[in-house]
Amino acid sequence: MSKSVRWIVCGAVVLTGGVAHASAQGACDRSCLRTMLDQYLTAVVKHDPSAAPLVVGFRQTENAINVRPGNGAWKTVTGLGKVQRRYLDPVSGQAAYYGTLEEGDSTAIVTVRLRVENRQLTEAEWHIARANDPGLNGPRQPGRPPANLHNPDYLAQNPPPDRVVPKNERSDRATLVRIVESYFDAITSHDNSVALTHPGCGRVENGSPAPAGRFLPPIAPATPPSGQPAAAPSNDCVGGLANFNLSMVVARRVPLVDDEAQVALGYAVFIRRPGSPTPRNVFSEWFVVDAAKIRTIYTAMFYPPPELAVPNWPPYDGNWPLPATTVPAPAPVRQP
Repeated sequence: MSKSVRWIVCGAVVLTGGVAHASAQGACDRSCLRTMLDQYLTAVVKHDPSAAPLVVGFRQTENAINVRPGNGAWKTVTGLGKVQRRYLDPVSGQAAYYGTLEEGDSTAIVTVRLRVENRQLTEAEWHIARANDPGLNGPRQPGRPPANLHNPDYLAQNPPPDRVVPKNERSDRATLVRIVESYFDAITSHDNSVALTHPGCGRVENGSPAPAGRFLPPIAPATPPSGQPAAAPSNDCVGGLANFNLSMVVARRVPLVDDEAQVALGYAVFIRRPGSPTPRNVFSEWFVVDAAKIRTIYTAMFYPPPELAVPNWPPYDGNWPLPATTVPAPAPVRQP
């Protein structure tokens, strides 16, 4: 086969090169994917990997660190939280959970992406935000709010929509991917006009509105003087890009598209401008699209230490630009 390549995915034959495309839908449809996702989440809560159909060599990462089944979240998660959104993509054979999980007395905000092949789970990718994780300005300080904007209460009050969009109002899969890419292009180019967004689009970072925009209320809305209307928000999900401290958006992926919900999952690593002490941050971002434009974005993200290879998922296995201090300069060679 020269221009066309054949392989088997979840029991379905796939032909590339424009010849044909039989998706994984026949092997695991939306109902099947939901069952697999729930079976996995139940197994995690039970701390029992044997309760989920994991393949030999099942791969799981938590904030870009490889975790053996039975460790990590398998030990800490004690229940599902107040926010539970399930997104399903029969075309790619993937399912995902976005929302909150309970870890004893604490609540984590998470994205969990699963891949299903032959009705078994082959991989799980977790992005986890916890209250005491580091943030944009470093570790959480005593007596201060979470440094990473962790706010499960706001997320519970303002969750992503739980919906099925009518077919005649949906954008197709390829369009949804391009819409997500337009957002990343706008950030890299520092030009908000590039992004396909509704004016006043909202963004929720680890549960906190940043900024609120038109479609999400602020955390503590100001009360206008009597008789005066509330001021319209002056910022939105692409506001301030001209001066945003970012060099590039790398390791972009859009692995999952839920056609019915009109929601797409995007991953990326934000690399700061040269010389900036601000750490990189690694995003899982849920893009809620209406009328071919982004209305809201919900994230679970983390700030990796400079030596950590992120995102640690193909096709982006390796690390990205690191501070010069990460690898010390070699000692000068003495001349004889």
